[in-house]
Amino acid sequence: MCLDAIRCDPADMAADDGEVLAAALQWLESGQRVGLAVVLATWGSAPRSAGSYMAVAADGGFAGSVSGGCVESAVIAEALELDDGEAPRLLSFGVEDETAWQVGLPCGGSIRVAVFRPDPAVLAEIVRHYAERVPTALVLDLNTGAQSLAVGDAAIGALEPGEGRLIRTHDAPWTLIVAGAVHISQALAGMARAVGFAVTVVDPRSAFAAAERFPGTTLVCGEPDEVLAGMTLDRRTAVVSLTHVPRLDDAALVAGLASPAFYVGALGSTRTHAKRRQRLGGLGVTEAALDRISAPVGLDIGAKTPAEIAVSIIAEIIAARRGKL
Repeated sequence: MCLDAIRCDPADMAADDGEVLAAALQWLESGQRVGLAVVLATWGSAPRSAGSYMAVAADGGFAGSVSGGCVESAVIAEALELDDGEAPRLLSFGVEDETAWQVGLPCGGSIRVAVFRPDPAVLAEIVRHYAERVPTALVLDLNTGAQSLAVGDAAIGALEPGEGRLIRTHDAPWTLIVAGAVHISQALAGMARAVGFAVTVVDPRSAFAAAERFPGTTLVCGEPDEVLAGMTLDRRTAVVSLTHVPRLDDAALVAGLASPAFYVGALGSTRTHAKRRQRLGGLGVTEAALDRISAPVGLDIGAKTPAEIAVSIIAEIIAARRGKL
């Protein structure tokens, strides 16, 4: 079978990429056979983008999705039947309008999926580098199943497309760091997770940084400057400061502005922000850097309640991520 080169460089990697690949690795390490499915291409209203993963364990357990529910059962069956050493199985599915409606989609579409046995060593490296926010690219020979890994932007950029080869990049997850475990943060954390962000909330005040107030969210009780100094803030990171304490807000903002974070925002009125600029300027932050701060934080939608303010913040972060600001 003659296959064109396929490169998947999703600009917004699925929020569950890391979880799917980690689940596949965990199943492999427990001794189970694992099949990994990846979307090669889509047409029409397919609900999952090219590059989307689904991992299938020998006991029938699975993680991730390739179609939002339309063809998962067929992909699982193919993954369970795949023999060790077998070349990837290339599957094409057309989702008719009637079927699409039954699973909650507005209309049909078509997808092309590859199902293969992941190389344990390669998969372990992908998962490790993903956790360390180091970009990688899986190179999969769609004819033989041979797999290799490119690590780092330079190595990935040097990859040449080849016939019958999939290049699937893995970038760091989109991340939101929130300084201040306040009421707005509680609403914001859930909204951010829902739209694909890994969320970390930082606050040195133990009464605020209580685990029961932030279920499902990484919560760190510590000083923002110390905590953020130990984190990687890159171009897929947003930093929002909501502590209501100038010392803490300033520390988080200094760290955010010193990084390539794509968004830095701070709560407070125009007057509060003017005072903040003076303080940060006194700390050596340049005017150009200060201009990066979105303040008052969030889109101006007339928000009043903590939940409404959280909506305005996540909307502005999404706009920044999509290049609309």
